[in-house]
Amino acid sequence: MKILIAADGSPYTRRVLDYIASHGEFIDGHQEFVVLTVVAAVPARAAASVDKELLQSYYDDEAEKVFKPVRAFFKKEGLNAQFVAKVGHAADVIGKTATSGKFDLLMMGSRGHGSLGSLLMGSVVVKVLGHCETPVLLVR
Repeated sequence: MKILIAADGSPYTRRVLDYIASHGEFIDGHQEFVVLTVVAAVPARAAASVDKELLQSYYDDEAEKVFKPVRAFFKKEGLNAQFVAKVGHAADVIGKTATSGKFDLLMMGSRGHGSLGSLLMGSVVVKVLGHCETPVLLVR
């Protein structure tokens, strides 16, 4: 099974990892995990005034803040995962990546670091659910 994990570094990312660890079907070694984090793009005007290498370094650093504890989890569990960082609007990038990557399952937390959303689910989740063709497992 090919599984995409949308990670943003929030406590809900940790809950997704705890869910994986507590459900043996996810850690039996037959899964292909890809962990995706989406870094919000620096506004175009600001980006134009900054060196491209410095901007890329910023994006890489922000992604690594999210990836560091997730990498530790996968190492502890003895699981392999591919880590992918993209820049853009989280809901759009997650949905497109899940669909274009032909994933069997998208796992994500029900809330995260996104902007204020509905009372039950974050705004990113609502948009992903509305546009994603991949089955989604939300972890609360």
